[in-house]
Amino acid sequence: MIIKSCIALILIAAMLSSLLNYYQPSFARPKVPAGGPLLNNPGLKVELVVSGLKAPTSLSFLGPNEILVTEKNTGIVQVVQNGVISKEPLIRLNVSKDDERGLLGIALSADKKTIFLYYTEQRPNEGEITNNVYRYDLVDNKLTNPKLLLSIPGLPGPQHNGGKIIIGKDNNLYITIGDVGGSFVGKSTETKTQNFANGSEPDGRAGIIRITQNGKPVGNGILGGSQILNLYYAYGIKNIFGIDFDPVTGNLWDTENGPTFGDEINLVEPGFNSGWAKIQGIWLVQSQEGVKTEPTKGKLAPEMPQDLVNFDDKGKYSTPEFTWDHSVAPTALLFVNYSKMGKQYENEMLVGDAKYGNIYHFKLNQNRTGLMLNGTLTDKVADKVEEMGSNILGSGFGVVTDLQMGPDGNVYVLVYDKEDGRLYRITPS
Repeated sequence: MIIKSCIALILIAAMLSSLLNYYQPSFARPKVPAGGPLLNNPGLKVELVVSGLKAPTSLSFLGPNEILVTEKNTGIVQVVQNGVISKEPLIRLNVSKDDERGLLGIALSADKKTIFLYYTEQRPNEGEITNNVYRYDLVDNKLTNPKLLLSIPGLPGPQHNGGKIIIGKDNNLYITIGDVGGSFVGKSTETKTQNFANGSEPDGRAGIIRITQNGKPVGNGILGGSQILNLYYAYGIKNIFGIDFDPVTGNLWDTENGPTFGDEINLVEPGFNSGWAKIQGIWLVQSQEGVKTEPTKGKLAPEMPQDLVNFDDKGKYSTPEFTWDHSVAPTALLFVNYSKMGKQYENEMLVGDAKYGNIYHFKLNQNRTGLMLNGTLTDKVADKVEEMGSNILGSGFGVVTDLQMGPDGNVYVLVYDKEDGRLYRITPS
């Protein structure tokens, strides 16, 4: 009996360890070194704009010297004016903040009178947790008249909530959300937009959602006209922290986090299927059905996989434009649409990460449907981060959560820390 009990305890411990590995980051978050971040271009420098932010996630510019920053755990939208955090924030929200939940995204209308926020909410006296997008009016430095535009499941969670919001040239909202931890943990959370053919109908998770600024569907829907499915611009996404439009072509691009492998950069065309949970990066995903362990890398996926959900051929899978074999946890994606940093960066792509504190620079090919990659990267795969070489613009940034162009033509870098989050500016030296 003693031996059997010991064996049982060992099995339980192993199971708990697997769950923890599945639900927690498999790496220590990088910190900003004492000397600050470093850039690999002597013509550029890094300046600290503000420090002391509490777990900042997203930023947006209200004016030339007025920056709005969302704080994940406090539910506060801070106002940073001339490098100083204002005494009074725009709003304090009651957010659910476990793990990757919280106040995650912000976007401003063109006239700066309307603000959109994405946050995880547990409503009073209700057990339900949801990821919601609200619209607010900005009146006298306060957010008023909240209107719920979109409500997406926040369970099982608490991971993979995505959270970035961006307004396209069509004036519609593009909202990112991962699978909310709902792959390989039980049939009830596996949906067709996670490429489970026998899964339940789409519920808003695992994709890029497009709605009007009033929360309505855009047209008849790309993948179909049924409720929720008609909101999807793209699907098959595990988790996503970066999204931006190419200022030259108008094409949408994103970053996607794999489990421990297969991080991606994608060109996202309407109806794009990123392949999760059957494909990640360029590999098939292996999992043990009914066992809550992190999926592993399988064989190379075919270029034209046959077992993905395609919604009557309206959804289209394509391989990533770039893949990291070993995860770097890519986050923000930004197109540099000003030339202040230099002509060599104009209209090119920057991508931050959460594992190494790097910012990567990618040039696009002539027709801007792929990336210009040289040397060992010509296969579109970085086998290890050291292969990135000259594609690393800077390092030592800690956990990069957002990259934005400022009205001054500089690039602003938001860095996550629970007590000392920071905002940096990259500018000509």
